[in-house]
Amino acid sequence: MILDTLKTLCALSGVSSWEDEVRSYIREQASPFADEIRTDVMGNLLVFKKGQRSSPQPILLAAHMDEVGLMVTEINGEGYLKFDFVGGIDRRVVIGKRVLLGQKKIPGIIGLRAIHLTTEAERKKVPERAALYIDIGAGDREAAEKMVSPGDIGVFDSVPEEFGDGMLKAKAIDDRVGCAVMLELLREPLPIDCWFAFTVQEEVGTRGAFGAAFAVTPAFALVLEGTTAADNPDTPPHLRVCSPGKGAVMPAMDGGTIYDRALWEKMRTYAQEHRIPWQIKELISGGTDAQAIQRTKTGVRTVAVSAAVRYTHAPAGVACIRDFDAMLALARGFLTIVEEEMLHGSDI
Repeated sequence: MILDTLKTLCALSGVSSWEDEVRSYIREQASPFADEIRTDVMGNLLVFKKGQRSSPQPILLAAHMDEVGLMVTEINGEGYLKFDFVGGIDRRVVIGKRVLLGQKKIPGIIGLRAIHLTTEAERKKVPERAALYIDIGAGDREAAEKMVSPGDIGVFDSVPEEFGDGMLKAKAIDDRVGCAVMLELLREPLPIDCWFAFTVQEEVGTRGAFGAAFAVTPAFALVLEGTTAADNPDTPPHLRVCSPGKGAVMPAMDGGTIYDRALWEKMRTYAQEHRIPWQIKELISGGTDAQAIQRTKTGVRTVAVSAAVRYTHAPAGVACIRDFDAMLALARGFLTIVEEEMLHGSDI
Protein backbone atom coordinates (compact mmCIF):
# COMPACT_ATOMS: atom_id res chain seq x y z
CA MET A 1 0.00 0.00 0.00
CA ILE A 2 2.76 2.45 0.90
CA LEU A 3 4.50 1.81 -2.43
CA ASP A 4 1.34 2.47 -4.45
CA THR A 5 0.74 5.68 -2.52
CA LEU A 6 4.33 6.79 -3.03
CA LYS A 7 4.20 6.17 -6.78
CA THR A 8 1.06 8.29 -7.04
CA LEU A 9 2.60 11.07 -4.96
CA CYS A 10 5.83 11.11 -6.95
CA ALA A 11 3.92 11.47 -10.21
CA LEU A 12 2.24 14.66 -8.98
CA SER A 13 3.66 18.15 -9.51
CA GLY A 14 4.54 20.06 -6.36
CA VAL A 15 7.45 22.46 -6.75
CA SER A 16 7.92 24.76 -3.75
CA SER A 17 5.03 27.28 -3.54
CA TRP A 18 2.98 25.24 -6.06
CA GLU A 19 2.17 22.26 -3.85
CA ASP A 20 -1.58 22.46 -4.65
CA GLU A 21 -1.80 19.21 -6.62
CA VAL A 22 -0.01 17.22 -3.92
CA ARG A 23 -1.98 18.85 -1.10
CA SER A 24 -5.31 18.10 -2.82
CA TYR A 25 -4.45 14.44 -3.18
CA ILE A 26 -3.24 14.12 0.41
CA ARG A 27 -6.30 15.92 1.75
CA GLU A 28 -8.57 13.56 -0.19
CA GLN A 29 -6.73 10.52 1.18
CA ALA A 30 -6.48 11.82 4.76
CA SER A 31 -9.98 13.24 5.22
CA PRO A 32 -11.77 9.93 5.97
CA PHE A 33 -9.40 9.28 8.87
CA ALA A 34 -9.01 12.82 10.25
CA ASP A 35 -10.75 14.32 13.25
CA GLU A 36 -9.60 17.77 12.14
CA ILE A 37 -8.00 18.95 8.92
CA ARG A 38 -7.07 22.42 7.73
CA THR A 39 -4.74 24.35 5.43
CA ASP A 40 -2.88 27.33 6.89
CA VAL A 41 -1.92 30.58 5.14
CA MET A 42 1.44 29.15 4.01
CA GLY A 43 -0.23 26.13 2.44
CA ASN A 44 0.71 23.52 5.05
CA LEU A 45 -1.88 20.78 5.46
CA LEU A 46 -2.44 20.09 9.17
CA VAL A 47 -4.25 16.87 10.11
CA PHE A 48 -5.25 15.77 13.60
CA LYS A 49 -6.24 12.21 14.46
CA LYS A 50 -7.35 10.94 17.84
CA GLY A 51 -5.60 7.91 19.21
CA GLN A 52 -6.60 5.22 21.66
CA ARG A 53 -5.45 7.58 24.42
CA SER A 54 -5.45 11.36 24.71
CA SER A 55 -2.13 13.13 24.71
CA PRO A 56 -1.44 15.64 27.50
CA GLN A 57 0.80 17.56 25.08
CA PRO A 58 0.74 17.69 21.27
CA ILE A 59 2.74 15.21 19.22
CA LEU A 60 3.75 16.09 15.66
CA LEU A 61 4.80 14.07 12.64
CA ALA A 62 6.02 16.14 9.68
CA ALA A 63 6.95 15.58 6.04
CA HIS A 64 7.24 18.13 3.26
CA MET A 65 5.11 18.05 0.12
CA ASP A 66 7.30 20.21 -2.11
CA GLU A 67 9.99 19.22 -4.58
CA VAL A 68 12.76 21.06 -6.39
CA GLY A 69 12.06 22.46 -9.85
CA LEU A 70 12.41 25.64 -11.85
CA MET A 71 10.63 28.90 -12.65
CA VAL A 72 10.32 30.68 -16.00
CA THR A 73 11.87 34.15 -15.77
CA GLU A 74 11.88 35.40 -19.37
CA ILE A 75 10.66 34.63 -22.89
CA ASN A 76 13.03 35.79 -25.62
CA GLY A 77 12.19 36.92 -29.14
CA GLU A 78 12.78 33.48 -30.59
CA GLY A 79 10.38 31.79 -28.17
CA TYR A 80 12.98 30.21 -25.90
CA LEU A 81 12.55 30.44 -22.12
CA LYS A 82 15.10 31.55 -19.56
CA PHE A 83 14.63 30.16 -16.07
CA ASP A 84 16.00 29.88 -12.56
CA PHE A 85 16.06 26.93 -10.18
CA VAL A 86 13.65 26.53 -7.26
CA GLY A 87 15.64 24.72 -4.59
CA GLY A 88 19.10 23.21 -4.84
CA ILE A 89 19.65 21.49 -8.20
CA ASP A 90 22.94 20.30 -9.67
CA ARG A 91 23.30 21.95 -13.11
CA ARG A 92 25.13 18.87 -14.42
CA VAL A 93 21.99 16.70 -14.34
CA VAL A 94 19.45 18.90 -16.13
CA ILE A 95 20.78 19.32 -19.69
CA GLY A 96 18.50 17.59 -22.19
CA LYS A 97 15.91 16.70 -19.55
CA ARG A 98 12.16 16.95 -20.08
CA VAL A 99 10.10 19.40 -18.01
CA LEU A 100 6.42 20.29 -17.67
CA LEU A 101 5.55 23.96 -17.31
CA GLY A 102 2.67 25.73 -15.58
CA GLN A 103 -0.81 24.49 -14.81
CA LYS A 104 -1.25 23.34 -18.41
CA LYS A 105 1.89 21.19 -18.08
CA ILE A 106 3.39 22.41 -21.33
CA PRO A 107 6.24 20.05 -22.31
CA GLY A 108 9.73 21.43 -22.78
CA ILE A 109 13.37 20.39 -23.03
CA ILE A 110 16.26 22.04 -21.19
CA GLY A 111 18.76 22.98 -23.87
CA LEU A 112 22.29 24.31 -24.25
CA ARG A 113 24.29 25.82 -27.09
CA ALA A 114 25.49 23.20 -29.58
CA ILE A 115 28.83 21.64 -28.63
CA HIS A 116 30.53 22.60 -31.94
CA LEU A 117 29.94 26.26 -31.04
CA THR A 118 31.69 26.01 -27.67
CA THR A 119 35.36 26.55 -26.89
CA GLU A 120 37.61 23.87 -25.46
CA ALA A 121 37.64 25.74 -22.14
CA GLU A 122 33.82 25.84 -22.05
CA ARG A 123 33.62 22.10 -22.64
CA LYS A 124 35.75 21.45 -19.55
CA LYS A 125 33.37 23.07 -17.07
CA VAL A 126 29.73 22.80 -16.06
CA PRO A 127 27.62 25.37 -17.93
CA GLU A 128 26.28 28.22 -15.84
CA ARG A 129 22.54 28.30 -15.29
CA ALA A 130 22.32 31.47 -17.40
CA ALA A 131 23.62 29.49 -20.41
CA LEU A 132 20.67 27.07 -20.26
CA TYR A 133 17.24 27.60 -21.74
CA ILE A 134 13.96 25.73 -22.22
CA ASP A 135 12.71 24.83 -25.68
CA ILE A 136 8.90 24.45 -25.86
CA GLY A 137 8.80 24.26 -29.65
CA ALA A 138 7.57 27.83 -30.10
CA GLY A 139 8.61 29.76 -33.20
CA ASP A 140 8.71 33.17 -31.55
CA ARG A 141 7.82 35.10 -28.39
CA GLU A 142 4.18 35.52 -29.36
CA ALA A 143 3.71 31.78 -29.85
CA ALA A 144 5.48 31.00 -26.57
CA GLU A 145 3.38 33.54 -24.62
CA LYS A 146 0.24 31.65 -25.64
CA MET A 147 1.57 28.62 -23.76
CA VAL A 148 3.57 29.91 -20.77
CA SER A 149 4.25 33.07 -18.79
CA PRO A 150 7.13 34.34 -16.66
CA GLY A 151 6.57 33.05 -13.14
CA ASP A 152 5.29 29.66 -14.28
CA ILE A 153 6.73 26.73 -12.36
CA GLY A 154 8.45 23.83 -14.09
CA VAL A 155 8.69 20.26 -12.83
CA PHE A 156 10.81 17.38 -14.14
CA ASP A 157 8.85 14.98 -16.36
CA SER A 158 9.55 11.59 -14.82
CA VAL A 159 7.49 8.38 -14.43
CA PRO A 160 7.89 6.30 -11.22
CA GLU A 161 9.16 2.81 -11.99
CA GLU A 162 10.24 -0.24 -10.03
CA PHE A 163 13.45 -1.83 -11.24
CA GLY A 164 16.39 -4.01 -10.22
CA ASP A 165 16.51 -5.63 -6.79
CA GLY A 166 13.53 -3.99 -5.12
CA MET A 167 14.39 -0.43 -6.13
CA LEU A 168 12.19 2.53 -7.09
CA LYS A 169 13.12 5.22 -9.60
CA ALA A 170 11.12 8.46 -9.35
CA LYS A 171 11.39 12.20 -8.97
CA ALA A 172 10.45 13.75 -5.63
CA ILE A 173 11.03 10.68 -3.46
CA ASP A 174 12.39 13.50 -1.26
CA ASP A 175 9.97 13.89 0.39
CA ARG A 176 6.91 12.18 -0.94
CA VAL A 177 8.18 9.09 0.90
CA GLY A 178 7.59 10.88 4.21
CA CYS A 179 4.11 11.90 3.06
CA ALA A 180 3.34 8.30 2.06
CA VAL A 181 4.43 6.99 5.47
CA MET A 182 2.22 9.53 7.24
CA LEU A 183 -0.79 8.66 5.06
CA GLU A 184 -0.26 4.99 5.92
CA LEU A 185 -0.21 5.85 9.63
CA LEU A 186 -3.41 7.86 9.29
CA ARG A 187 -5.15 4.75 7.98
CA GLU A 188 -4.20 2.82 11.14
CA PRO A 189 -5.41 3.03 14.74
CA LEU A 190 -2.98 5.23 16.66
CA PRO A 191 -1.90 4.58 20.26
CA ILE A 192 -2.13 8.29 21.11
CA ASP A 193 -3.46 11.55 19.67
CA CYS A 194 -1.25 12.93 16.93
CA TRP A 195 -0.89 15.87 14.55
CA PHE A 196 0.41 15.35 11.02
CA ALA A 197 1.94 18.32 9.18
CA PHE A 198 2.37 18.03 5.42
CA THR A 199 4.57 21.07 4.96
CA VAL A 200 5.42 23.42 2.09
CA GLN A 201 8.59 25.12 0.88
CA GLU A 202 11.09 22.91 2.70
CA GLU A 203 13.36 22.91 -0.34
CA VAL A 204 13.81 26.69 -0.20
CA GLY A 205 14.58 26.99 3.51
CA THR A 206 12.16 24.96 5.70
CA ARG A 207 9.72 27.88 5.45
CA GLY A 208 6.43 26.07 5.91
CA ALA A 209 7.55 24.11 8.96
CA PHE A 210 7.99 27.26 11.03
CA GLY A 211 4.28 28.10 10.88
CA ALA A 212 3.14 24.49 11.23
CA ALA A 213 5.21 23.93 14.37
CA PHE A 214 4.09 27.20 15.95
CA ALA A 215 0.45 26.26 15.32
CA VAL A 216 0.77 22.85 16.95
CA THR A 217 3.46 23.67 19.56
CA PRO A 218 4.41 20.00 20.01
CA ALA A 219 6.33 18.48 22.88
CA PHE A 220 7.72 15.75 20.60
CA ALA A 221 8.21 15.69 16.83
CA LEU A 222 9.25 13.14 14.23
CA VAL A 223 10.40 14.37 10.83
CA LEU A 224 10.07 11.85 7.99
CA GLU A 225 12.34 12.53 5.02
CA GLY A 226 14.33 11.40 2.03
CA THR A 227 18.06 11.97 2.43
CA THR A 228 21.13 11.96 0.19
CA ALA A 229 22.78 8.55 -0.14
CA ALA A 230 26.07 9.36 -1.95
CA ASP A 231 27.02 5.66 -2.18
CA ASN A 232 28.01 5.92 -5.85
CA PRO A 233 30.84 3.64 -7.05
CA ASP A 234 33.37 6.46 -7.44
CA THR A 235 32.71 7.88 -3.95
CA PRO A 236 35.32 7.01 -1.29
CA PRO A 237 33.82 5.22 1.74
CA HIS A 238 34.57 8.15 4.07
CA LEU A 239 32.44 10.45 1.90
CA ARG A 240 29.38 8.21 1.67
CA VAL A 241 26.42 9.32 3.76
CA CYS A 242 24.14 6.25 3.73
CA SER A 243 22.99 3.53 1.31
CA PRO A 244 19.61 2.41 -0.08
CA GLY A 245 18.77 -1.06 1.13
CA LYS A 246 20.56 -0.85 4.48
CA GLY A 247 17.46 0.28 6.33
CA ALA A 248 15.86 3.51 7.42
CA VAL A 249 18.25 6.36 8.25
CA MET A 250 18.19 7.75 11.81
CA PRO A 251 20.65 10.66 11.90
CA ALA A 252 22.05 11.75 15.24
CA MET A 253 23.04 15.03 13.56
CA ASP A 254 22.82 16.69 10.17
CA GLY A 255 23.67 20.11 8.74
CA GLY A 256 20.78 21.83 10.51
CA THR A 257 19.97 19.81 13.63
CA ILE A 258 21.48 17.85 16.50
CA TYR A 259 18.61 15.53 17.36
CA ASP A 260 17.33 14.89 20.87
CA ARG A 261 19.89 12.44 22.21
CA ALA A 262 17.74 10.57 24.74
CA LEU A 263 14.89 10.16 22.27
CA TRP A 264 17.32 9.07 19.54
CA GLU A 265 18.81 6.44 21.86
CA LYS A 266 15.33 5.15 22.63
CA MET A 267 14.56 4.93 18.92
CA ARG A 268 17.79 3.03 18.31
CA THR A 269 16.97 0.55 21.06
CA TYR A 270 13.47 0.08 19.65
CA ALA A 271 14.89 -0.64 16.19
CA GLN A 272 17.34 -3.19 17.56
CA GLU A 273 14.77 -4.94 19.76
CA HIS A 274 12.24 -5.17 16.93
CA ARG A 275 14.87 -6.07 14.31
CA ILE A 276 14.04 -3.09 12.14
CA PRO A 277 16.93 -2.40 9.74
CA TRP A 278 18.41 1.05 10.28
CA GLN A 279 21.57 3.03 9.65
CA ILE A 280 23.12 6.28 10.78
CA LYS A 281 24.49 9.02 8.56
CA GLU A 282 28.19 8.29 8.22
CA LEU A 283 28.87 11.81 6.92
CA ILE A 284 27.15 14.86 8.37
CA SER A 285 25.22 16.60 5.60
CA GLY A 286 21.86 18.02 4.61
CA GLY A 287 19.07 19.50 6.65
CA THR A 288 15.35 18.96 7.21
CA ASP A 289 12.24 20.61 8.62
CA ALA A 290 13.59 19.51 12.00
CA GLN A 291 15.79 22.60 12.14
CA ALA A 292 12.65 24.75 12.15
CA ILE A 293 10.51 22.50 14.34
CA GLN A 294 13.15 21.88 17.01
CA ARG A 295 13.60 25.62 17.62
CA THR A 296 9.91 26.44 17.97
CA LYS A 297 9.05 28.54 21.04
CA THR A 298 10.78 26.91 24.04
CA GLY A 299 12.04 23.98 21.95
CA VAL A 300 10.75 20.63 20.73
CA ARG A 301 12.25 17.19 21.34
CA THR A 302 12.84 16.06 17.78
CA VAL A 303 14.11 13.02 15.88
CA ALA A 304 14.14 12.13 12.19
CA VAL A 305 13.74 8.96 10.13
CA SER A 306 14.62 9.02 6.45
CA ALA A 307 14.98 6.91 3.33
CA ALA A 308 18.38 6.94 1.62
CA VAL A 309 17.93 8.33 -1.90
CA ARG A 310 20.51 8.37 -4.69
CA TYR A 311 20.53 11.33 -7.11
CA THR A 312 18.23 13.42 -4.93
CA HIS A 313 17.14 16.79 -6.35
CA ALA A 314 17.45 15.35 -9.85
CA PRO A 315 14.96 14.31 -12.55
CA ALA A 316 14.98 10.82 -11.04
CA GLY A 317 16.11 9.55 -7.65
CA VAL A 318 16.63 5.91 -6.64
CA ALA A 319 15.61 4.36 -3.33
CA CYS A 320 15.03 0.88 -1.92
CA ILE A 321 11.42 -0.21 -1.36
CA ARG A 322 12.37 -2.22 1.75
CA ASP A 323 13.55 0.97 3.43
CA PHE A 324 10.06 2.47 3.19
CA ASP A 325 8.67 -0.34 5.34
CA ALA A 326 11.46 0.24 7.87
CA MET A 327 10.53 3.94 8.00
CA LEU A 328 6.92 3.05 8.71
CA ALA A 329 7.91 0.58 11.43
CA LEU A 330 10.10 3.19 13.14
CA ALA A 331 7.35 5.82 12.90
CA ARG A 332 5.06 3.42 14.73
CA GLY A 333 7.85 2.93 17.26
CA PHE A 334 8.14 6.67 17.79
CA LEU A 335 4.46 6.87 18.76
CA THR A 336 4.85 3.92 21.15
CA ILE A 337 7.91 5.50 22.77
CA VAL A 338 6.27 8.90 23.18
CA GLU A 339 3.10 7.33 24.57
CA GLU A 340 5.16 5.57 27.24
CA GLU A 341 6.90 8.84 28.11
CA MET A 342 3.74 10.92 28.35
CA LEU A 343 1.36 8.46 29.98
CA HIS A 344 3.61 6.10 31.91
CA GLY A 345 6.55 8.32 32.84
CA SER A 346 9.29 6.28 31.18
CA ASP A 347 12.67 7.98 31.30
CA ILE A 348 13.48 9.63 28.00
